[in-house]
Amino acid sequence: MIGIFRTNINTLQDKNRVINAIFAQFTVAACSVDIEDCDRVLRIISQQSVAEQTIIEFVKRLGFKCDLLD
Repeated sequence: MIGIFRTNINTLQDKNRVINAIFAQFTVAACSVDIEDCDRVLRIISQQSVAEQTIIEFVKRLGFKCDLLD
């Protein structure tokens, strides 16, 4: 599974907090947030199937906006 999401994660501190939380909650191979991109793109690569809506809700519970990137 590869998930690509638009977020409002702006700082390095927030980026690290979200990435660490995702690694703690889900079995992912890779996770990154491009805070330089205008869409603050969150990319997740997982060996297991994780519903995109589950990721969206998880990131929102952390206090950030998160939607699928078209």
